[in-house]
Amino acid sequence: MSAVSPPHVRTSTAVAARGLTKVYGHGDAAVTALDAVDADFAAGRFTAIMGPSGSGKSTLMHCLAGLDRADAGSVHIGDADVTRLDDKRLALLRRDHVGFVFQRFNLLPALSAAENILLPLAIAGRKPDPAWYQQIVTAVGLRDRLSHKPSQLSGGQQQRVALARALVTRPWVVFADEPTGNLDSRSSTEVLRLLRDAVDGLGQTVIMVTHDPVAAARADRVVFLADGRVVRDLFEPTAETVLDVMAGLDVPAAAVSGR
Repeated sequence: MSAVSPPHVRTSTAVAARGLTKVYGHGDAAVTALDAVDADFAAGRFTAIMGPSGSGKSTLMHCLAGLDRADAGSVHIGDADVTRLDDKRLALLRRDHVGFVFQRFNLLPALSAAENILLPLAIAGRKPDPAWYQQIVTAVGLRDRLSHKPSQLSGGQQQRVALARALVTRPWVVFADEPTGNLDSRSSTEVLRLLRDAVDGLGQTVIMVTHDPVAAARADRVVFLADGRVVRDLFEPTAETVLDVMAGLDVPAAAVSGR
């Protein structure tokens, strides 16, 4: 995969959180999902976020991506202070500079694969960069499926469409929330390879929430959460070292090894 890096300014940190706090409920029923989290996510790198159920990993991603508002603290995506943007400017930031890959694909069934990929640009009233579009389509292996509707595609192919859609705007960061959760092992392996290639070949920044140590092992770094706090960093992870850390967090192996 030849590299043509996204045309944003490459700094050492793509996303940064400081004192990020999120509480659900009130009084005795209050649950602290994020407890003054500080975290930096390197540009041009693949970072996985892991932790036990209820550790705050999905809440952290949602707050980092501007999908949910934190109660305290700050989030920066590039030079943009996400926590200070009003709803309109936040929506524009997400549309133009952030890519999303979800567990459930979120494709529009009436549109073809090509139309789903180009949808963010169509909404923004922007024309695609033909070279970048062709590079993405080639990278995700969809050249012969562009006219197909989602119902005519396998789950793995649909997730490849979703990944191409996330990349088409040349975003500052791609957030992937359990992107292999609805896929069989073969499709999961393919999607993880594509995420890895998006970093290594296309110069993207990827932040992925996962419960799967095999998926996390494809990342450059794993950030572990427990009880709403960052408790460990692991660089150059393997499935075995990820499992070792999770075991140290008192998580049953069955809770992190299955899909």
